[in-house]
Amino acid sequence: MTAARLRPRIMGIVNVTPDSFSDGGRFFDPGAALDQARRLIDEGADILDIGGESTRPGATPVPAAEEIARVVPLIAAIRAASEVTISIDTMKPAVARAAVAAGATIWNDVAALRFALDAPEVAAELGCEVILMHMLGEPGTMQDDPRYGDVVAEVEAFLLARAFTAMAAGVAKEKIWLDPGIGFGKTPAHNLALLAALPRFVALGYPVLLGASRKRFIAALDPLGVEPTGRLGGSLAAHLHGAAAGVAAVRAHDVRETAQALAVWRAIGGEA
Repeated sequence: MTAARLRPRIMGIVNVTPDSFSDGGRFFDPGAALDQARRLIDEGADILDIGGESTRPGATPVPAAEEIARVVPLIAAIRAASEVTISIDTMKPAVARAAVAAGATIWNDVAALRFALDAPEVAAELGCEVILMHMLGEPGTMQDDPRYGDVVAEVEAFLLARAFTAMAAGVAKEKIWLDPGIGFGKTPAHNLALLAALPRFVALGYPVLLGASRKRFIAALDPLGVEPTGRLGGSLAAHLHGAAAGVAAVRAHDVRETAQALAVWRAIGGEA
């Protein structure tokens, strides 16, 4: 008898930024961002991840006040119209605080609560779920010759240490997620090693988020070297691999296609 195929939750991406690597500012306008949020909900998103600062390689930092001005009105509008789960994609405690006040219930932090000294305490105070992601360095320099002795072991040790730091500050263990940080200070080979090791991360006992959608490693494997919007096939392959490994959620630009791929994957396994 085969194990049940549990569908990971789908985290749809809404970047309220002028410079994100994939959508290039398509949803910087508040009306366009809200329309995109509604579209992703209709397409099957279980979570909406709202970001007001690009974390692409070489990205320029955004002041907290500007980030808040970008994301809070959108979060409030989504919450007024839908009960969908909302996560705030930010490194800054002030932005997380404002987003939770507006209706977000997950803090998705690419810096794993390292951006500010009080970040772990703020996470505990907010009482929200927290996603701790591994990133080597910071967005401006993370792709400048990243090196590891053993990328899987080092990322695992980092994530466990950050989880322990969060718990020491008062964050409940059941509120902590882990994210190996595909594409954040990693070469294509590093990313493939981490993807292959997803069952090891899942076995740590925390929900795992996989964020591989449209990442550059896909283009590195494609002889045509496709741009971000041409990386759907590779993204779906990563999502299905993550689902088989037991990740709790996949972060996706292409929600409808991801939902369809997961539905077929589950049906092949005999799931309704």
